[in-house]
Amino acid sequence: MNEKQFAAHIGLDWADEKHDYCLQDAASQKLEYGSFKHTPLLIDQWVSGLRKRFNHRPVAICLELKSGPIVSCLSKYDFITLFFVAPQALASYRKVFTQSGGKDDPTDAFLQFDYLTKHFSNLQEVTLDSQDSRMLDELTVHRKSFVDEKVKLTNKITATLKAYYPLALDIFSDLDTLIFCDFVQRWPNLSKLKGARRETLEKFFKSHRCGRVDLINRRIELISTAISLTDDDAIIKPYQRRMLGLVSSLKPMLETIKAYDTEITTVFEQHQDRDIFASFPGAGDILAPRLLAAFGSDRNAFSSADEVNRCVGIAPVVERSGKKTWIHWRFKCSRFLRQTFVEWANQTIKYSFWARAFYDEKRAQGKSHQATIRALAFKWIRIMFRCWKSHTPYDEAKYLFALKKAGNKINAG
Repeated sequence: MNEKQFAAHIGLDWADEKHDYCLQDAASQKLEYGSFKHTPLLIDQWVSGLRKRFNHRPVAICLELKSGPIVSCLSKYDFITLFFVAPQALASYRKVFTQSGGKDDPTDAFLQFDYLTKHFSNLQEVTLDSQDSRMLDELTVHRKSFVDEKVKLTNKITATLKAYYPLALDIFSDLDTLIFCDFVQRWPNLSKLKGARRETLEKFFKSHRCGRVDLINRRIELISTAISLTDDDAIIKPYQRRMLGLVSSLKPMLETIKAYDTEITTVFEQHQDRDIFASFPGAGDILAPRLLAAFGSDRNAFSSADEVNRCVGIAPVVERSGKKTWIHWRFKCSRFLRQTFVEWANQTIKYSFWARAFYDEKRAQGKSHQATIRALAFKWIRIMFRCWKSHTPYDEAKYLFALKKAGNKINAG
């Protein structure tokens, strides 16, 4: 839609409790500022006021989101067209107007309006993807937030155990497991653990699906030969209390992540594009849904693989100053999206013949691991885009044949 077809242009700074807006009627040069509270009734009243004022003619709204509850809420009104401006782009744009670059909520509404009117052709119109794609996107993002909290908790638990009970870290290499949580809750210090009978320990490990005799014996041997780091209760009791408090938070979080995994798998397995993304080597149960969520179902969302690479932050940014040139990650993108493709590219080295060969070749040329993974992710996205666009699952044998036919064993793509 052409910019001049809109009856009004609005910059909307959406927040938790209230939302500021900057509005300009197409028939006037005057800027109008206002706000409304975050309630379904007041949001509907504000939108209804726009509909009545502009007689159902189209209205353009620019905001820093392209998915989520806000977008879903506003998208149900047929006369509203939403446009997305990346938060990073708006932050850079803000520096043109302010010396400090500091955030000022009312000003943000104006900046989004100004960006909408002056850079209309650069903005992406927000369209809702299929319900299952949007659900998968929300679920994977929410799961990531819990995983991040889990990592913080396990790091704190590690530091706490090192101070008074390091044996627990020797027994368990992974702390984000229910067996670890149950173990340290039952035996929260070395003194109590030393009092446990061998039969009790064996029963505990077996009840937690640790049936390997050699592993059980190794753990029991560690316990029997362990020496305490300290016998000072002034250290042991406070740190034990801290550890138990942290574990009591970790345990339900593990259950929550497990519940997310179950729901994500259910949605992914029912998705129409499931076979495409499940076909990629190394994607697995965790990364395949994240990759699908990144692409979505709408084949018009991306016009080229290069656009995908830019959107997810894999396309490198080249900067020059005088005679110096350097390459770095693209900052104006979602870190979670970029992390998804970087993690997956790392995994493909283990499961794809050509990816392993490509990685080894670049490393032999002196490229860093990070630069090589970025280049590998760039190539994989080009392949994935073709599969996604043509609704065709990836076939490693066919791709290797195409490489051989082209006379290029590695660098096709």
